[in-house]
Amino acid sequence: MRKIVVLGANGMLGTDLVEACRKAFDSEIRGLVHTPEYSDLDIGRLDAAVRVIGSLSPDLVIHTAAYTDVDGCELDPDKAHLINAIGTRNVALACRKAGSALAYISTDYVFSGQGKAPYKEWEPAAPLSVYGISKWQGEKFVQQLCPRHFIIRTAWLYGRNGRNFVDTITRLGRERDHLRVVCDQQGSPTYTQDLAGKIVELVDGERYGIYHITNSGSCSWYDFACAIVGYQGMAVKVEPISTDEYPRPARRPAYSVLDNFYLRLEGLKPLRPWQEALQAFLASRDAGRP
Repeated sequence: MRKIVVLGANGMLGTDLVEACRKAFDSEIRGLVHTPEYSDLDIGRLDAAVRVIGSLSPDLVIHTAAYTDVDGCELDPDKAHLINAIGTRNVALACRKAGSALAYISTDYVFSGQGKAPYKEWEPAAPLSVYGISKWQGEKFVQQLCPRHFIIRTAWLYGRNGRNFVDTITRLGRERDHLRVVCDQQGSPTYTQDLAGKIVELVDGERYGIYHITNSGSCSWYDFACAIVGYQGMAVKVEPISTDEYPRPARRPAYSVLDNFYLRLEGLKPLRPWQEALQAFLASRDAGRP
């Protein structure tokens, strides 16, 4: 029996990963969390990472813990780098000491967004924001410090267990009759349940390296919002606006579509189109309502 540890197990992706691992593997699955009220592991402390991961002696650590508030990272770069970069260094060192493989979840924000075609895994990183830089530094620490690793870049996540764009647009669509949504940023909305299942499939073996995993296809935030309200039959007008009309502290890549190139070469089936995944999420979410 293998031992698998999921860091950030109370997060949107982490929750689905714990569930997917328990369904897929005859393994001991341990989810570790860090909240203001309670912490199994503070990854910002090297001694804690080495002690906790060493005591569990896992075969694989899936590292989803991160500071993902993009604008919050811009306003507090020390916190961003402590969690996303130094914290990941600590996890990578702890995994190396424990003899564990490491799967690190990264982001499309490591790219500049100036490209016009989907980014392949080997293309140079050029992040625009503190968040993107801190996650890219995390990638480099993983590569340098933990020989057996997976780096999994993904994008535009939504799911059952955390704040996300789908729930925000749904809430605002019920409160207002008019929404303004950015139309000049392009990416691939990705359902965490689909992503978790594919991560579990990928890490079941020794296919180490960098992978892009997103739902198939791409759209703008405006297109995504239109689909969210349209699939729910909401009577709300969605107006396209430019990024310049909606200033934020952190710069976003204008085009961050990821080509799932190495996933295809490994013969793994791509995730379903983002439109199908969105409809499945909405149906699942609504079925769970009282």
